[in-house]
Formats: sequence, C-alpha cells, structure tokens
Amino acid sequence: MIKFITETTEYLQNKGFDNPEIGIILGTGLGQLINDVDILHEVSYNRIPNFPTATVEFHKGKLIYGILEDKKVIIMQGRFHIYEGYSLQDVTYPVRVMEKLGIHTLLVSNASGAINLNFKKGELMLIDDHINLQGSSPLAFKGVEHLGERFTDMSAPYNSDINSKFLAIAKNKNIMLHKGVYASVVGPQLETRSEYRMLKILGADAVGMSTVPEVIVANHLNLKAAAVSVLTDECDPDNLKPVDISEIIAMAEKAEPNMIVLFRELIKSL
Repeated sequence: MIKFITETTEYLQNKGFDNPEIGIILGTGLGQLINDVDILHEVSYNRIPNFPTATVEFHKGKLIYGILEDKKVIIMQGRFHIYEGYSLQDVTYPVRVMEKLGIHTLLVSNASGAINLNFKKGELMLIDDHINLQGSSPLAFKGVEHLGERFTDMSAPYNSDINSKFLAIAKNKNIMLHKGVYASVVGPQLETRSEYRMLKILGADAVGMSTVPEVIVANHLNLKAAAVSVLTDECDPDNLKPVDISEIIAMAEKAEPNMIVLFRELIKSL
C-alpha cells in the first residue's frame, strides 16, 4: 500500500495538487460547496492511479484542488462505500493520499437518518462520537503498523476544538445544529423497524453508511477530524413508511446552504 500511496501522491503533485491544508469529503446531495471554491486543478477518479471509482449515481467522482477562504483545500466530490463492493482499505485510500499530500484536517459531510426523534429531517447533526457497525476496520490489514499506530486510540475521534467552533458558528448564524452519535452500517438496504429500535437502544442518534471508516483512518494518521450529517429522514419504527431515495436527495439539497455556511465559516477560522 505504501508503494501505491506514493505513486498516487506523486501523480497528483505533478498535476498541481500542492500542499493542501484541509481535506473535505462531500456526502450525498452536498456537492454545491464546489461553487464557492477557486478551483485550480481537478482530476476524475478514474484517471488517478490506484484510486477507486465512484459507482453511486449521485456521487460525481472528482478530486478537486483549490482555494476556499484563503486555505488550500482538496475536495472529494463523491466518496466510496463498502456497499459498492469496495474493501474498507479502498474506501479510506483517498484519506491516506490526502494526508501524504499534506492535509492536517479532515472535514466530512454525509446524509443520515434520524434515530433520535427529537431531531427532524432537514436539520443538521454534528457528530460527537460514533458506533462502527460495518463489521470490520479499515486498519485490519497486514502491515498497517508501517502507516501509523496499529492500536489507534479512539477516545475522542472527533476533534473537540473544531466541534466547539462548529457549534459557535451555528449559534451565531441561527442554524439548528444538534450534537449526537452516528452509527455506521453496511447498507445499501435501509433499516428495518427492529434495526431502528436496536440502534436507539445502542445509543445512536443517527444512522448512515459512511464516514466512520474515513474518520478511523484520519485518527490513525493523527489528522484532526470532524463531521456533520444532514438528517434526511426520520426513523420512527412505530410509524415507518417506505423511503424514497429521491426525497432523501432533495432533503439533503434543501439543507445544503446551512452546511455550506458551517464549512466556510469553520475553514475561515482554521
């Protein structure tokens, strides 16, 4: 893997990806932050050596380098999931490449379902902690100790200073930003009524199919990490209705302006 990472990094450096400070992973329906970036270079995933290729129709599949709020940023427009058939090492490979290029902070967005019924769809949730229900770890491979501490500490996987800034920005801008626990499952099927009840018992406030692997690897690499979820549906097992994926995407897009404000103001402060 070290050889692959070096090869990918050198390719991107030759394309002008010069010492980015902040890595950003854009989740479902949250691609419009790109419009606020002074784009200097962009490369499709399928042209990057050793990179996976996004297969989900609403994930674009581009790596973008540019300036946002006077900071050099590298943005994943489209992410990878294990439900696409990728390994957890594939899913998190871009994080390792971004770290090798120079980032010190990883910011992640996603769409998720609200388990906590005090949270409503269209609102945002700052991830304070997570529960990994994906069945494995992106660190579970031979030779991982050559890339970082094998037994990575996860007592505080989401950076408390960044989270405090997010909360202060939300208060200042009158944006509803809950704080809670995110459970990451395999997918791609959505949850049953009994699974939603289980997740509530486990202490989850929201559920999705991403983010946790990338945050684990960010901690493995000693990066500062933070993540915000758009709550796109309410997961009430006693009143569960069939989910329309197009409605989920529409809800993510409706909440997107608030997400963009949070990310821009945060990046300005870093």
